[in-house]
Amino acid sequence: MEKEKKNKLNKNKKPKHQHPYNQTTKQTSSDFSFKPSSDVKGLRFGGQFLVKSFTIRRARPLELLQLLSFPPPINNKSNINKHPFPSTTAFLPTNFTILAHHAWHTLTLGLGTKKSKVLVFVFETEAMKAAIDRVWPVEIPLGEVNKKLIRGLRNCEMARFKFRKGCITFYVYAVRQTGSIGFSCADDLRTILHSVVELQDFLDHTAMLALPNQRSISYAHPVAMAH
Repeated sequence: MEKEKKNKLNKNKKPKHQHPYNQTTKQTSSDFSFKPSSDVKGLRFGGQFLVKSFTIRRARPLELLQLLSFPPPINNKSNINKHPFPSTTAFLPTNFTILAHHAWHTLTLGLGTKKSKVLVFVFETEAMKAAIDRVWPVEIPLGEVNKKLIRGLRNCEMARFKFRKGCITFYVYAVRQTGSIGFSCADDLRTILHSVVELQDFLDHTAMLALPNQRSISYAHPVAMAH
């Protein structure tokens, strides 16, 4: 009787929830879920249609490292101008977008979202990144991202990862040519995914606002704070 009760209890136990990234860490580079760019999921907005007009801009290399709380490259003769993620392009909210989110949230008495989106594209080669960077705009409204940046990549496959970190949602896309086997920058992709997973929730956008005399994001203090 006791054994039967134990068996029933074990059957009723719910499996522990695993973060999507924890599953990908066990995968090889050829196991990432790549789909044609026309089929991969894009950005989601829910009913917040006004957010589609808010803009994002291409990030400078050091800005991405700072956002991910990743240590900057060491300056030495053998490491000059060397970036840890040379095939990666990221887009961050513009200052206008950050302020607009705050205003929209206030005007709607808290009903309007104040969550921003950060996009990270990890290409399979530096040459592919350079070629696409020449075509992609430096600044783009969020509502045009799906059409121009994601669906606009022809003969490409993507693997999509999404992480909510407080007021910032990270969309990470691995990009390769159609028909490619594996992913040559799988190590960089895993490192970026791990860095995003390890981030604590962002509570406010104010840490992302640039000072009046700066155009780059300043991170004098930690931007991620736990609830």
